[in-house]
Amino acid sequence: MGRKGKTTNHTAKELAAKAKESLTNKGGGKAGIADRKGGAAGHAKFKCPICAQQAPDLKSMQAHHDSKHSKVPFDAEACKNMHAESGGVTTSGVGVRGSIKK
Repeated sequence: MGRKGKTTNHTAKELAAKAKESLTNKGGGKAGIADRKGGAAGHAKFKCPICAQQAPDLKSMQAHHDSKHSKVPFDAEACKNMHAESGGVTTSGVGVRGSIKK
């Protein structure tokens, strides 16, 4: 409750809750579920041609390949770019609370 001549400050708990609500990817119904799953391609960009394990970048894919498929030489061209195959867009941001009401 405010006092005369004093501004009411928000608590750290309120500010943290407000930031979390505005940035957390939730809601949106069926479109929100698809958005959280990363669209058609998922959030990982590259797929291993040997075991179909996904990785976000080529460096991670090479680390995976070196640890799991060390007998086979690594070929970056053989890794599928899942984002390019699905049209380049993985998510549309439907599930983020503040994105629709702007």
